[in-house]
Amino acid sequence: MTALDEGRTPERPVYREAVRTLLTVLAERAPGRSVEVRVPPYGAVQCVPGPRHTRGTPPNVVEMAADTWLALATGRLSWAQAVTDGRVQVSGNRADLSAHLPL
Repeated sequence: MTALDEGRTPERPVYREAVRTLLTVLAERAPGRSVEVRVPPYGAVQCVPGPRHTRGTPPNVVEMAADTWLALATGRLSWAQAVTDGRVQVSGNRADLSAHLPL
């Protein structure tokens, strides 16, 4: 996060590992399969209790850029602000992660 705080882009392997690690933490803290959280091109997880998704496009999807995900996960950006600013795309009635962030 230091690089991002300084306005620099971290090296790709470092960026990827940070995104994936924090996605894993989210899935562990909010276990379930009703929401798919996507941070392309680095990773995606299913989380949040509720009806399980098994085929096709899930009804509850959250998608964002890696810098947005890292800011949300670490508390540098609030869920409400990210949604208001259009930095997070959400679909479905379970796609609100505010209760699970920051990590």
